[in-house]
This record gives sequence, C-alpha cells and structure tokens, in this order.
Amino acid sequence: MAGIDLNRSSVSRYLQLASLFREKINSGQWKVDQQIPTVEDLASEYGVARATIRQALDQLGRDGLIERFRAKGTFVRGNSQPELWCSVGTDWSGLLQPTADARIEVLDDEADIVLSDVPYLIGELAPLYRRLRRRHWRNDTAFLLTEVYIDERLRKFLTAEDIASKTALRLVHDIPGLAIQDAQQTLIVGSADVETAAALDMQLNAPVANVYRRVVDADGIAVLIAKGTYQGHLVRFDIKLR
Repeated sequence: MAGIDLNRSSVSRYLQLASLFREKINSGQWKVDQQIPTVEDLASEYGVARATIRQALDQLGRDGLIERFRAKGTFVRGNSQPELWCSVGTDWSGLLQPTADARIEVLDDEADIVLSDVPYLIGELAPLYRRLRRRHWRNDTAFLLTEVYIDERLRKFLTAEDIASKTALRLVHDIPGLAIQDAQQTLIVGSADVETAAALDMQLNAPVANVYRRVVDADGIAVLIAKGTYQGHLVRFDIKLR
C-alpha cells in the first residue's frame, strides 16, 4: 500500500489519506484539471473501504482541491500551495517576524501563574508567569493556537498593543535591557485534540505541528515558555543545512 501503514496511527484513516492525496496534488503527481483514480481503484490500492476513500475525498472537496462530477469522475481543481504563507522560521531572526497579513486574537490573559513540569525546559522557572492564550488568523483562517508564558516581572514592559501584534519571541526580544542567554525551539508532530480542533476549526485527530519555544535570560531564568499548535497542512518549516 504505497509504503504507508494506515493501521499504525491514531489519526483517522480518512484523514491520513486526505493528507496523502493533498500532497499528491501539491507535488504535481495529480495535476490541475487531471482526473484522479476512481474510488474503487483508490480503495484497492490503499486497502481500505470505499467509504473511507469517499470521506478523504470529501475533505479535499471542502478544501476546494477537487471537484466530483456524476458519471464523469473526480478532477483536480487547485492545490493548497498558498498554505506556504505559514512558513515558519527556524532561526532567531526568522522567528521574530510575524506571518505576513496575519492578525492575533487574544483569547486569555491571566496573571500570577505558577508553572511546574514544563516540557523541554531550559533554565530555571520564574516564581510567577503571565499566561497568554492567542489565536492567529490569516484570510479568515485560524492557522495557529498559542499558549505563551512570560515572566510576570516583565509585565510592565508589555503593552496591550504588543500582546495583540507581536510574536512570542518578539515580546521578550524588544524588552529594554533584557539580555538573552539561550533560546531553543522543539518541533513535535501530533494530532489535534478536542480543544485544538474546536479552536482551529479542524477535524479531531487531524495532523498538527506542536512547536515549543523557550528563552532564558542572563540569570538563567526561563523568561519565555511558549507552545504553538499549527494546522499541519498550513505550515512549512525551512531548515538551512551547512
């Protein structure tokens, strides 16, 4: 089955297939205006029920990638390459830049949060944090859900405009006199839980990219701890190799 075992993932089979078919369109294997294989042929190739194939194709249809005609077949109508507007930087300068034309919706702003058991922690925890929960939009599509913790002692340096416009790393980068000693980013591929699926208007268990970012100041304190969850098909990470 094309080298892919659909049985070894918690992600629904039709969502796995929808992602696979989307990649065929994006890569040009299935070209615009080309008729794709029939439901029966795809079901046979991937070893799944025809109903599963139909669910996957329905997802692509909702995304505007294919169009199905009675008695004629299914044709490619476009690709999802515009998703690359969610290209994410992998170096410090790139991560300071917001996604072009994106807007940030502040969902929650809480004070005096005590943290413990932080994933991939570097440095030492601050006594208290300010918790920001934000949703990022572009072209009426929510592509990113973030949870950001900033050392509560830095509150006075952050304005409401900052919170509603700056990337997580930019929030601490722009603080006068704050010396940054270390910063790390960790990428984990996963699937959308109930909360994420609802917030980003996506299918439960659909692929997501979870990005953890940590920034440590000159005193060894983790002044920023952030997690961003991107819709998996709306993001690209370009990593330079030396």
